[in-house]
Amino acid sequence: VQLQASGGGLVQPGGSLRLSCTASGFTLANYAIGWFRRFPGKEREGVSSIYRTHGNTFYAEVVKGRFTISRDNAKNTVILQMNSLKPEDTAVYYCAAAQQDPRLVWATNEYDHWGQGTQVTVSS
Repeated sequence: VQLQASGGGLVQPGGSLRLSCTASGFTLANYAIGWFRRFPGKEREGVSSIYRTHGNTFYAEVVKGRFTISRDNAKNTVILQMNSLKPEDTAVYYCAAAQQDPRLVWATNEYDHWGQGTQVTVSS
């Protein structure tokens, strides 16, 4: 069972990046998938999540209207489309999978599997 986050990189303010969360050994469609990020010296914070139930989606207030989470079940992938990026979005981004829809969407202990992060840097 392995998760992998990819798609990070360096982008100018106002630009876009598309992060992908892929899995080997299990089917992401059967899991709630969350995206988290970590700033240097800080705990991980929730960014976006998509649940198994009805495909419900959740966004942190600071990314609402700019980020979109979606599933591509044919590719066993969850996408985080990030638009209008700001320097304060610079962080390492992680995806995580939960077998049950979390009761608290940003509670990291409710996610069972974590991938290695991908660095996103927003800078001119």
